[in-house]
Amino acid sequence: MKNNGNVMILGGGGFIGQNLARYLTGKGYVVSVFDMRLPDRAIPGVAYHEGNFFEDSALDVLTEGQDAVIHALSTVNPGNSNQTYLRGYAGDFLHTIKLMDRLASTGGKLLFLSSAGTAYGKYNDRPFREEDPLRPINHYGSIKVCVETAMRAFNEQQHTRFLSCRISNPYGPGQDYMKGVGFIDAVVKSVLNHQTLEVWGDGSVVRDYIYIEDVCCMLEVLLRYEGGLQTFNVSTGIGTSQNDIIRLFEQLGFSVNVNYQSARKVDARCNIANNDKIVKATGVRCHTLREGVEMYLKYLGMM
Repeated sequence: MKNNGNVMILGGGGFIGQNLARYLTGKGYVVSVFDMRLPDRAIPGVAYHEGNFFEDSALDVLTEGQDAVIHALSTVNPGNSNQTYLRGYAGDFLHTIKLMDRLASTGGKLLFLSSAGTAYGKYNDRPFREEDPLRPINHYGSIKVCVETAMRAFNEQQHTRFLSCRISNPYGPGQDYMKGVGFIDAVVKSVLNHQTLEVWGDGSVVRDYIYIEDVCCMLEVLLRYEGGLQTFNVSTGIGTSQNDIIRLFEQLGFSVNVNYQSARKVDARCNIANNDKIVKATGVRCHTLREGVEMYLKYLGMM
């Protein structure tokens, strides 16, 4: 198989990173993964490096001989960032700047996995576009935006090839559904364990859910992208409410016991990311939610 390039995935042990490593290996890339610990199950053909991203020595491992780095690492999340933000700014942000500085000297490309769900902020009356103002409401989103701002400065001043990929709500094989992270996995967990599904509010909260294979496909094309755009929403452009997802599971033959609780202030009512630019740049058409959920449930042995 033809070698399409050497790609390092920073944070490749996570949900998105593992799927990417498998997908890119199948597409003929020489894939390396850098993470805090080695995975329990290695993907054949992938080279693994265990280390600490916050040590400067890691920069050599991450960039030497690499045509591109995909940055999928974050030590904070939307739930804990308001308590751990100092670590996020001093660690994630600062060392990502150091990574960009090194790539500026080696000529390597960077795909930074940002967040459509937190970068844009609260409710908008239409799907967010890449040029819309960024108004993050937590430090997780703020750190992502800080990195994006620095990336634009590198691109303008040092003519680097850094892209920001604002991913919406990915789901699918490889996600730890027992943690119930993300609403689709919360439904899966409740169904498998015969538990009550807790819904905060009346179930009208809308999100943009994208199947993980579509994410990988879009990112693979962006590795080869040579156009002038620097930022892409990696999304479906379609909003789906929590109640819509519950009804979909019921249509597929599952019984979902729901307990509606008082709405939380931290939950934006609607967050959808327009995907016109990514579709035009990559030609990728996303699976429908039903198609994606059915594939995920078949993977889990539930169908």
